[in-house]
Amino acid sequence: MSEVPVTIEEWQTSDPKSDPRLAGLDLDPITRKIAEGLSGKLKILELRQGLSIEATSYVGSLKLGRLRLTIRPKLADKPDTFLALLRYAYGWRRLTPFSPVAHGIAPRTFQDLLILQLAAEAAELLSRGLHRRYEPLHEDLPSPRGKIDFLSFTRQGGLTQAHLPCRHHPRLENTMVNRFLLAGLLHSVSLTEDLTLRTRLRLLAGLMQDTVVPIRLDSQTRRRMRRAEDRMTQAYRPAREIIELLLEAKGITLDSMSTTTPAPGFLFDMNRFFQDLLSRFLRENLEGLTVKDQYNLKGMMVYDPLPYPLPRTPPVLRPDYVILNRQQKVVAILDAKYRDLWNKDLPPYMLYQLAIYALSRFAGERKAVILYPTVDAAAQEARIQIMDPHTEQSRAQVILRPVNLLKLEDLLSQPQSLSQAKQRQALAHFLVFGNTS
Repeated sequence: MSEVPVTIEEWQTSDPKSDPRLAGLDLDPITRKIAEGLSGKLKILELRQGLSIEATSYVGSLKLGRLRLTIRPKLADKPDTFLALLRYAYGWRRLTPFSPVAHGIAPRTFQDLLILQLAAEAAELLSRGLHRRYEPLHEDLPSPRGKIDFLSFTRQGGLTQAHLPCRHHPRLENTMVNRFLLAGLLHSVSLTEDLTLRTRLRLLAGLMQDTVVPIRLDSQTRRRMRRAEDRMTQAYRPAREIIELLLEAKGITLDSMSTTTPAPGFLFDMNRFFQDLLSRFLRENLEGLTVKDQYNLKGMMVYDPLPYPLPRTPPVLRPDYVILNRQQKVVAILDAKYRDLWNKDLPPYMLYQLAIYALSRFAGERKAVILYPTVDAAAQEARIQIMDPHTEQSRAQVILRPVNLLKLEDLLSQPQSLSQAKQRQALAHFLVFGNTS
């Protein structure tokens, strides 16, 4: 039976009424079990009329039975803007020769953007010359090189052939960083359906395969790759990070303590990207303030020792960002939520979480801020007052503050200048404190 391609956007719900292609579709037992394992990333319900799909912050593509689903990010129609924000968030280089516009490639999925950047990084490394290092080798050579291994020579009973056992250290390209890069390129071929991109990946891999042997991609390889990195291989860091992102979103875990089941496709959590993007921007542009990621707010919740007989670890609040002043006092609590709250409703669990953060402020104003992405120029800040139902007085405040991704990318792409630095600082101050002096 033929495949049914369906494309939706992040946080969108589609059913047989809104998309007739979902009518009459169902899941076989194996596919149903896979869909259940995607809980939290994607919600798929089997209805009498067909399938209902509810997307979250995860984007990418996957195949479930006859259904081939593509989840597009908010900036899918602006790949250059999206790729520029990705590069800034993770500190990747801006390699223009392999940009989507330069080659007329219109990325269909999110993973295509990552793979485009990986191809650009690999091409840059190849143009510079792959990293080489002296590797110890033990082999029988007709022309002696290095040191003759006399111990092996005596063990074989003297000169029995026209070769001598030698130990030498040739300078080879078959190093850990190159083997990891080659394995990542070969793995990426299976993640994209773009023929032009596949051809480019195979070409880059072919240029390496004569001198480099690919390695298996797992948690042990990742640790070895990290240990192999030094100042001489810093240029490989972006490529290594992209390969790790591709593997994790594919469902292949790189953490030996994790038991992630490989997904039948590629799903990447845009919350992670949005948090990393804001983290770097705030760190670089908030003067006199310290940004702490995943900061533990201890002491707000504790177990009563009586009458609870067993020891329990009390819950710890962990907002995405806590802003500290020079005296190391908390001046702001922020959480990044990858959901356009200007055009979509605020889920109750997000509000409850931020309400607790706001109430945790024992000193100063009891406020907590949700930073959310948008491309709507009309988006404005909204405030939710947490009232005391008895006294009808405000106890705390939750603020929904938009981050216009188009304006942010435009600001980041401007040439470095004093005026541009002041604009960045002003935007960072607004995201934390709003329209205050």
